[in-house]
Amino acid sequence: MDTLSSILLGIVQGLTEFLPISSSGHLVLFQNLLGFHEPELLLDTSLHIGTLAAVLLYFRGDVAAMLGELRDMAAPRGEEASRRSLAERIRGSMVVWVIVGNIPTALIGLGFRAPLERMFGSVSLVGAMLLVTGLLLVLTRFVPAGDRRLGALAVLAVGTAQGLAIIPGISRSGATIACGLLFGLDRDLAARFSFLLSIPAIMGALILQVAAEGGNGPGVFVLLAGGGTAALVGLFALKVLMGMVRRGRISWFAPYCGLVGLAVLLLPLFF
Repeated sequence: MDTLSSILLGIVQGLTEFLPISSSGHLVLFQNLLGFHEPELLLDTSLHIGTLAAVLLYFRGDVAAMLGELRDMAAPRGEEASRRSLAERIRGSMVVWVIVGNIPTALIGLGFRAPLERMFGSVSLVGAMLLVTGLLLVLTRFVPAGDRRLGALAVLAVGTAQGLAIIPGISRSGATIACGLLFGLDRDLAARFSFLLSIPAIMGALILQVAAEGGNGPGVFVLLAGGGTAALVGLFALKVLMGMVRRGRISWFAPYCGLVGLAVLLLPLFF
């Protein structure tokens, strides 16, 4: 893996992590095109850390509020605060919902990690799962704008969608935002929750990957080049996607997913 290839994959990651067209699927395709038939998992993780930095910067207000909630939870409660019911505190706490939503993600990731990682070598699977992503995006076109708040059922469903999105070709952002919209969440809330939910999931994946790789893989400069590129490009893509979700246009990405998915499945039949 050289620096130029890392930067190219960083551009791909930055665009596809937030646009609902599957970053993992595109990384598998580009790795194969560049001749990297074995998955560069440590590089994949560094690219995700780059886009994590973009999330933290773009949603810095939400992240600051969540850190404030954690501080308040750790502080001793006064008499007035103690009167608030547990249910009331949960309903108003984004950080609690992020923790709850990551429970199914963690269970899927830890319980099925080995077979899911083996899927990263299958280009045909990427094509099939891109078709699934396109279908999810099409469904959002028929869902009216919702106004519901976060609730246990919606949060667990979105967290499950995030866990399943480890399969290359299923877009994490597309699956989680579509799931939130199907459960009637406000468009802006569905998108914000999707990306806030990704923060602990990406951090957990990083810890597991570094432990598994034992420090082996591309050099530090190569990892930094890819991660930095992913962060810069990701900020741009994130701004574009948030605007499209708020205008109810996330389904516009469905044709792209469908065309690429079909191309991946059909081209081997002719070449």
